[in-house]
Amino acid sequence: MDSRHCPGQYVNLSFVTDPSPLTTTSYAILGLLSLRPWTTYELAKQVQRSLGWFWPRAERKLYDEPKRLVAAGLASSEREMTGARPRTVYAITRRGRNALGRWLHEPPAPPTLEFEGMIKVFFADGGTLEQLRSNLGVIAETADERLAELGTKVDELASGGKPFPERVHLNSLGLRFIIDHEQAISSWARWALEQTAEWSSTSDPGAWDHRQALSPRVGPPETRLL
Repeated sequence: MDSRHCPGQYVNLSFVTDPSPLTTTSYAILGLLSLRPWTTYELAKQVQRSLGWFWPRAERKLYDEPKRLVAAGLASSEREMTGARPRTVYAITRRGRNALGRWLHEPPAPPTLEFEGMIKVFFADGGTLEQLRSNLGVIAETADERLAELGTKVDELASGGKPFPERVHLNSLGLRFIIDHEQAISSWARWALEQTAEWSSTSDPGAWDHRQALSPRVGPPETRLL
């Protein structure tokens, strides 16, 4: 362990030689630490404001991850006093920056989707048509609410004077993706409401033709779903 002591503060640079494999969340925290030092509370709030839109994680996990990075030698922790209250600030190390750079060079894993509303749609034949349509309505409304919140973020970016103005181009790429994603969910939910209006029940769609619903091309141009 390599520890350094200065008056009023304690810097911990200890690390283990064989840490458990880093996860995407580990690298996400490293990415934030590459911007500036943070406390665990600040990291958790920053994840909720930004990464949480496309990489939601339990707050407990976010509090544990910086300690894990310190143990791996990828971050350092510094004990500070804020008035009479102590706090720990984490910063990236040179080794951490190198690890982040290597990870960015690797191809990303395919995207995954966690969507409880879609599970309820998938198993809707266990309930009533009214329940299905109610869930679709909630999905559409939630997407609209999130779009309104994203609109506020767009206005904030346009107004300037926000943290990390040098990253506005990258933030805009991510923001556009989330906006398109939520618009797709809203559009799909309203389309599904229109389609299910013809159904007799969740187990009897009547004369509704699923082939027409799936007629747009899916995948490469030479491939069709049906």
